[in-house]
Parts: sequence; C-alpha cells; structure tokens
Amino acid sequence: MMFQKGKPSPLGKGYVQVYTGDGKGKTTAAFGLAFRAMGQGLRTYIGQFVKGRKCSELKASQLVQPYVIIEQYGQGRFLVGQAIPEEIQLAREGLERAKAAMFSGEYQIVILDEVITAYWLGLLSLKELLDLVELKPQGVELVLTGRGAPPELVARADLVTEMREVKHYYHSGILAREGIEF
Repeated sequence: MMFQKGKPSPLGKGYVQVYTGDGKGKTTAAFGLAFRAMGQGLRTYIGQFVKGRKCSELKASQLVQPYVIIEQYGQGRFLVGQAIPEEIQLAREGLERAKAAMFSGEYQIVILDEVITAYWLGLLSLKELLDLVELKPQGVELVLTGRGAPPELVARADLVTEMREVKHYYHSGILAREGIEF
C-alpha cells in the first residue's frame, strides 16, 4: 500500500537527520532508511550531490519505483581545489529540485546524499544548507549526508550519527567494489 498524496503524513512533524563522519556507511544508512520506509508505503526522493556516475543504487532504484526516486547533481569527477562553475551550477540546480521534491507532497522522505560534501567543496553555502533545514515542511523527514557536518548544521538537526572509521580494507590496497561501495 502506497502512501496517498494529500493525506496527513504518518511521520508526524518529520525530523532532520544528519549522517556524517569519516567512516564508511553514510549513504548506506540513508538508503537503508529509504528501503525501510518503502516497506510502509512511503516514498523517498534522493538527490545525490557531486555524484554523476552510474552506480548500483541507480540501477536498484529502477526496481523500486515509484517508492524511491534518485537524481544525480554532478559530473561524476573527483573534485579537488577550486570549485568548478559547472559543478556549482549543477549543485544549485540540484538544491532547487530537492526543495521542489520536499514541498511537492509526493515524498515523505527527502535524502540529500553528499550535500555536506557539496558544501565543503564550495558548491553550496552554509546558509543554503541551514535555510533548507528551516524550510522543511511538516511531515517530511529530511536526511543530509557527507563528511564533516559543520557545527551549525549539527545544532539544527534532530538526529546526528557520526560514522567513525576503525579499520578499512582500502588501506590494504582493496579498491572500491561494485555492489558494495558503488
């Protein structure tokens, strides 16, 4: 049974969640939330910032539509140093699309994957992130992911989880694997 647009959200007021830290699992945790919500007939919009490569989660989302919709706002290249104007434009357009999804009444959960990374790369401002949190309508759960959540965002969030790396096989030369890391 899918949640019907126009009905009161089963999420009550909806909260702001932040998944941050240097450990693996931020995106995985957010997608797990989407999967759990799907089991209750809730719809999730996922906007992936900085990313632009065809990854396994994009393929999987095709299998679970209309419950989970994913859009990417990036060119899929590794960004270092000065923010590239094209990437800034993609991030700003992505933020507008995410706001539209948040206010559409179509989605009970809005996940902005790597939006905190977009902030650190200079693609979005802290004010834009905080405004998004302030604008969140009742009944929508907003999830923001990325390393290094700024203290101002942590203070405004209702739930903050920090992933901490204890040990990682990357340090042994294991590269990212399809279906596990992407």
